[in-house]
Amino acid sequence: MRRIGFSTGAVARGDFRRALDLLRVEGIEVVELSALRISELEPLVSAIPYLDLRCFSFISVHAPSSFTIESEQWVVDQLNSISGYNFPVVVHPDVIFTPGRWQHLGDRLLVENMDRRKPIGRNVRELRQIFDWLPEARFCFDIGHARQVDPSMAESSLLLEAFGDRLAEVHISEVNTASRHDPISANAVIAFQSVAKHIPEEVPIVLEALIDKGQSEIQREVQRAREALSVVSFTTR
Repeated sequence: MRRIGFSTGAVARGDFRRALDLLRVEGIEVVELSALRISELEPLVSAIPYLDLRCFSFISVHAPSSFTIESEQWVVDQLNSISGYNFPVVVHPDVIFTPGRWQHLGDRLLVENMDRRKPIGRNVRELRQIFDWLPEARFCFDIGHARQVDPSMAESSLLLEAFGDRLAEVHISEVNTASRHDPISANAVIAFQSVAKHIPEEVPIVLEALIDKGQSEIQREVQRAREALSVVSFTTR
C-alpha cells in the first residue's frame, strides 16, 4: 500500500498548523511542511520544535521556490538549523545558485524536476548537471511537472530511469498550462499509470493540488492518487 499524504500548502495555504490539524483528523501519515514563499520559512523553522508530528511516518520540508542569490545563505542557514530532525529538504534547482552552500545537506537534499516555465531542471540533461554538482543529493520526482513538459510521458520514463536510484519522494497533481497545481483529472490518471511501475511502493507520495473543500476533498484526492499510481497490466486477447 502506497504511503500518500499532502503538502501543508495544498491543504491550508500559509497556515501549516491548520493543515496539520486537518491531516491528523483524516489519518494522513505523510506530510511535506511547505515554505514555498520565503516569508514562510522562518516561522515554520521556529515552530518545528513545538509541532506535534508524532502521527506522521514521513515528514519533509519544501524550501522556498523563489529567492535571490543574496538570500541563498540565509535560506541554507535556516534549513541547517533543523538538521537534527533529519527531515528531507525539497529544493528547486533554479535557486541552487551556489552548490557548495547546499552540499552539507548531503542525501537530505531532494532536487525536484521543474515545469516548463523554469530555465533548468526540466529534463534528464538539465538535472544531471545538478546531480554532478551535488552527488549525494536525491530526487523528488514531480510527475505533474514532467507531464506538462512532455505530455507523452516519455520524459517521465527517462527521468525515472536516469535517477530512479536517487528517488526519495514523489509530488503528484495535475499541472495546468499556467503551471498551477490542480486536482488530478481522469486523463492525468491514465497518463500517470503509464509510469507507475517505475515508482517503488515504499516511496512516499505528496499531493500538491489545492484543496478547496476541506476534509472531504482530502480523501477524494488521495483516492485519485492511489488510482493514478496503480500498476495496470495490459493484456491482449
